[in-house]
Amino acid sequence: MNTPDLASVLLAVWQQTLIDNARNVTVVGETFPVRTTSKQKLKQIDFRFDGREIRGLEQNLATKSRWAAMARKGSKSMQFLEHGRYVAAVVDGKVHSYRRAE
Repeated sequence: MNTPDLASVLLAVWQQTLIDNARNVTVVGETFPVRTTSKQKLKQIDFRFDGREIRGLEQNLATKSRWAAMARKGSKSMQFLEHGRYVAAVVDGKVHSYRRAE
């Protein structure tokens, strides 16, 4: 079985979390719970992939980012962080990497 690349995994997490409204997300055979943040009630998921600890966080509509502006217009947007740094965003099924992810 081939291991998927990071972009494919981020897209799958986005799909399961924001589109399918899954309570749990499966990443390469492992299951991780979807939680909500305490203040903003944003969907959040912490998962492991290829030895990396990654957090997916639903876009906060109140921020001034371009992703938030798109989300306010109805786009489904999720940010992904690793070690507290943003590494990618998935918006309407398209992965946008911030830096070299591999």
